[in-house]
Amino acid sequence: MINISISIGVRLYVCPMKWNYCICCILVLCSCNKKEETTQPLVQNITESVYASGKIKSKDQYDVFAQVSGVIQQVHVEDGDMIHKGDPLITLVNEAPRLNTENARIAASYQSVVANRDKLNEALVNINLGKEKLDNDSLLLIRQQHLWANGIGSRNELDQRELAVKNATSAYQTAKLRYSQLKQQLRFSELQSQKALQISSRATSDYIVRSNLDGRIYNISKKTGEVINPQQPFAVIGNAGKFILELQVDEYDISKISPGQKAIVSMDSYKGQAFEGTITKIDPIMNDRTRSVTIEALFTEQPPLLLPNLTAEANILISEKEKALTIPRNYLVDETFVLLKNGEKRKVTTGLKDYQRVEVINGLSANEIIKKPAP
Repeated sequence: MINISISIGVRLYVCPMKWNYCICCILVLCSCNKKEETTQPLVQNITESVYASGKIKSKDQYDVFAQVSGVIQQVHVEDGDMIHKGDPLITLVNEAPRLNTENARIAASYQSVVANRDKLNEALVNINLGKEKLDNDSLLLIRQQHLWANGIGSRNELDQRELAVKNATSAYQTAKLRYSQLKQQLRFSELQSQKALQISSRATSDYIVRSNLDGRIYNISKKTGEVINPQQPFAVIGNAGKFILELQVDEYDISKISPGQKAIVSMDSYKGQAFEGTITKIDPIMNDRTRSVTIEALFTEQPPLLLPNLTAEANILISEKEKALTIPRNYLVDETFVLLKNGEKRKVTTGLKDYQRVEVINGLSANEIIKKPAP
């Protein structure tokens, strides 16, 4: 004999010869026990919403990067510290930038106009000497011209005096030009060396990383003696008291989202509680990898304790309707039809939808009974 137990609570004992007959009986009993699921439309309020998931971020939160590579000489802050804009976070050590700055300072000092005053004074002396010689040669020329007019002297002597004046004039003009060029060159060299000093000093200042805002250190991941580079963030800084919701919305739903819409937010850290927020920003680009768009929202009333990176989920309210005729969403066939109790397949016009129910605008009345389609 074979012992067979079935879910309807009947235990049968059959011989192997009647095995096929027993299986047929079981199938008949099971099918008779299965009932069709039916329901009637309900008149109720319905709200359509878009689901979004994401995390909590501190307002103005950013990852801190060093602008240069180096070894950390000193860490000035700890996790949780309150800081002000401009406060030092870490100091890196590198002798080369310091030596370059000293070299640039020496060069700037050497190239300054003040340091080269002797060269300018020498050029001024040459100008004065040239002027004196020109004046003297000019007087001699005038005297020789008077003598020549009175028949005294030779033509050669007059020509020599004229040539001397021309040479003195040329030398005087050249001395003035050299002074002007020297002054301009020294001024250019001074500005150039000052700029080099500024660049070098700026490079040296890059070895002290400072905060860009007033806020809190939420995380600092490096210690004294460790090496950092510009490609790796070493700290997270943000506003100490204001937080935002950073949410991801599927590209299929993003066209329904606009700033100012209400969001009902839930978080694992506040089980059973819901918080209200408002959409404030929609990123103008979609993430090609996740096929989603990042949006931001602000809490209407912020929970008492929030931390960056807490997970959050939100239902963004798109539209709401009172006294709508609704049916369960799983009673729809191909999103367009319903099955009446008598087996008729009827087309309906749907409206708002939430996660459980859908509004029926046309094609079904409140007193009709529909049945759930077979899976």
